[in-house]
Amino acid sequence: MESLTVNIPDVALVIEGGGMRASYTAGAIVTLLERGLHFGKVYGISAGSSHAVNYVSRDMERTKASFVDLVNDPQFGGVASMLSGKGYFNGPYLYEGVAEQLAGTDEVFAFDWDTFRANPADVHIEGFDWDTGETVAWTKADMPTMRAMMLRVRASSTMPIFMPPTVIDGRTYMDGGMGDSWGVLLDAARRDGFERFFIVRSQKRGYRKKPLGSVSQALFRAAFRQHPLVAQRSIERWRFYNDILDEVERLEAEGSAMVFYPEEMPVSNKETRYDRLRAAYDRGYAQAQREADSWVSWLGVS
Repeated sequence: MESLTVNIPDVALVIEGGGMRASYTAGAIVTLLERGLHFGKVYGISAGSSHAVNYVSRDMERTKASFVDLVNDPQFGGVASMLSGKGYFNGPYLYEGVAEQLAGTDEVFAFDWDTFRANPADVHIEGFDWDTGETVAWTKADMPTMRAMMLRVRASSTMPIFMPPTVIDGRTYMDGGMGDSWGVLLDAARRDGFERFFIVRSQKRGYRKKPLGSVSQALFRAAFRQHPLVAQRSIERWRFYNDILDEVERLEAEGSAMVFYPEEMPVSNKETRYDRLRAAYDRGYAQAQREADSWVSWLGVS
C-alpha cells in the first residue's frame, strides 16, 4: 500500500521497452507506485507501453504479473504458437483478449479500466505504420474503450518476426521502437514541454547496440520483402538508438534526468521461463528499493 501520494507534473516518466526484459523493470514501476510517485504524463514504447498503462491504472500486481506470471498461461505463446501463425507471443490473446475476458473480475490480470480513465495522468505510446513508415502517437484521447487502448499497446509492442502485425482502423502497425523515437520517447516528452525526465532503461549503463550481421540483415529483408520499410528500420535502428542513449547520458550528467539502469540483465527480450522471469523481477525490485530514496531526493519531494 502507498504511504503517501505525490503528484509530479513537471517531470516526464519515460519507459523503455525490451520485450521480456520488462520483467526486471517492472520492479522499478512497482516501486514508484509503492512510493506514491505519480507522474502527470507517462511515455512508454513497445513493452514499456504495457508498463505505462499499468502504471496509470495504479496496478502493482498486474505490472509484475504481465511480464512474469502470464507466461504460465497455456495460450501465452512459444514455438508451437509461432508455427500456428499466432506468433511467438500470442498478441491478440495477451493484450485485448486477456483484458476483455477478465473485465470486471478480481483476477490479477484484469485491467482496472475505471482507475485508468479516472486518473488525470496521460499516456503517450507509439506504433510504426509498416506501409507508410509513419510514426503514429496515441494518448488517452485515442483510447475511449479498453479495447482501443489494448490494441494500441499491442501495436506498440508488436515485435518484428515474433508477432504478427496489428491492424487498427485499416492501418497496419509494428513495434513502436522502429519509429522516430528509436525506442526511448525522449523527444516526444520534450515536444510536450518537459525539461526533466525520469527514465526507466531496460539495459545496463553503457550498453550500445551493434549493427546487425549480414545473415540477420538478409533474414529481415526476406521476411519483410513486401514491407521493406520494416527491414530498413530494423537494420538502421542501432545507430539512432545509440544516439538517443548518448543524449540520455548527457542529460543525466547535467542533472536533467534520473535514470534507472539495471545492474544486470539476466533475461533476453524473448525469455519465457517463469523461474528466470521471476528472478529478474525480484532483482529489479530489490535494486529499485535500494535506489528509491535517491529518486525522491532528485524529484525534490518528501
